Amino acid sequence: MGGWKLEVGKMAMYVTFPVIMFYYFNQPALFEEWVVKTKREIYPPDNPEKRKALEESFRLSREKNAVSADDLV
Repeated sequence: MGGWKLEVGKMAMYVTFPVIMFYYFNQPALFEEWVVKTKREIYPPDNPEKRKALEESFRLSREKNAVSADDLV
C-alpha cells in the first residue's frame, strides 16, 4: 500500500483537477462566443425583405378578415 504521501497526492489531485477544469472551460470569452453563436442560429438577424413580405401578409390578412359595421347589423 502507498503511504501518507500517496494519499496526500491523490487528495491534491481530487481537489485541483475540478478547479483547473472549471477555470479552463468557464472562460468568459469562450462562453460569450458560444452564446452569441447559438443566439444567431436560433434568432437570425432580421432581413428587411422578409420583414416587408411578412408585414404585407399581415396587412392582407387583416383586410380579408376585417368586419365592417354594415356586416354586423
